[in-house]
Amino acid sequence: METSAGPEHNLMIDGSDSPTLQIDPKRSRFPCCIVWTPLPVISWLIPFVGHIGICREDGVILDFAGPNFVCVDNFAFGAATRYIQISKEKCCAIPDPSEYLSEDQYGQNERGSDIKTWDDALRKGTQEFQHRAYNLFTCNCHSFVANNLNRLGFRSGGWNVVNLAALIFLKGQWVSTAAVVQSLLPFLITFCLGVALAGSTFLKYLGFFTALLVGWFLLERKMATEEGQVFSCHTVEAWEQQLQKGNDSKKLMVIDFTASWCGPCRFIAPFLAELAKKLPDVIFVKVDVDELKTVAQDWAVEAMPTFMFLKEGKIVDKVVGAKKDELQRTIAKHLGTASA
Repeated sequence: METSAGPEHNLMIDGSDSPTLQIDPKRSRFPCCIVWTPLPVISWLIPFVGHIGICREDGVILDFAGPNFVCVDNFAFGAATRYIQISKEKCCAIPDPSEYLSEDQYGQNERGSDIKTWDDALRKGTQEFQHRAYNLFTCNCHSFVANNLNRLGFRSGGWNVVNLAALIFLKGQWVSTAAVVQSLLPFLITFCLGVALAGSTFLKYLGFFTALLVGWFLLERKMATEEGQVFSCHTVEAWEQQLQKGNDSKKLMVIDFTASWCGPCRFIAPFLAELAKKLPDVIFVKVDVDELKTVAQDWAVEAMPTFMFLKEGKIVDKVVGAKKDELQRTIAKHLGTASA
C-alpha cells in the first residue's frame, strides 16, 4: 500500500464518475471524505474506537474537537489513517447544476434548501457545532460528521453515531501501510504485554472495559432517542416524515423555526433540549429557515425563533421569540396538565 495518491485513492462509496480533486495524504487533503485516526490510550485497548472528521471539497479536514470548537485543517490527535470518499451524487440535498437554466434558478434547489454545494452543508454544520457543548457519548466528533451527512442527505440521511462508526470500521480504506502500523501496533503491544503479564485476568478486564464502554455508549444513545430529543430536519423529505409521524401519533408537536446566525435561537436551544428530555410525549422538531426556505415560507415564518404548536397537522398555537416561560405555559396548556 502506497502513501502517494493513486487510483485506489479515488474509490468512492457508491462510486461516481464525477470529477473530484485528488486525495493527497502527505498534505492531509481528502476531498469529500470522512477521515479517522486512533485516539491515545483508548485505541490502544479498543482499536475500532477513534477520532473522526469530514472534509471540504478542497480536502481540508473539519472535526468537532471540544465544546464550541470545530478544528479547521488541524485534525486533532494526528494525521488521518483511514478514509472513505463520498459520492456527491448520493447526496440528495445537493442539486444537479444541469437541472437549472440560469443562475437565478440555481439559487434554491427543488427541495427548498439553500444548500447548493457540499461545502454549503459543511459550513452550516460548522456554524451549528460552534455553539454545541461536547459530550463523549451524545455529542462528539461522530455526531458532527453524522449531522453533516444528514444535512447533505447522503443515502437519504438517517446517520447517527452508531452506524457511522460501523461504516468507517467496515469500509474505511487505509491511507498507507504505515497508517495500519500506527493504528494497530499499540493495540498489539498492549494486548501481548497484558496477556504475558496478567494472562486471563487481563483478558477479563479488557472484555469488561470494552463491554462497559460500548454498552454505556449504546445506552446513552437509546435513552436520547426514547426519552425525547429535538429532531433536526435538513431536507423536505425529513420534514414531511416528522409531520406524518406527528399526525399518526396524534401527539403535540412543537416546531422550532430557527437559524444558525440567530442569537436568541442559540440561547433557547439548550432549554428546548431539556424540555424534550422531560416530555417524551411531545414531538420536538427543529427547522433551519435558511436550509428549508420553502417550508418557512409555507408556514409564514417571519421572525426567529418561532415555535409552532401542532396537533394532527393543524396549528393550535404559536410563540414568537426566545420566551422560556411562555413556551412552557403553552406546552402545558395543550398537554392538559398543570405544568410542563
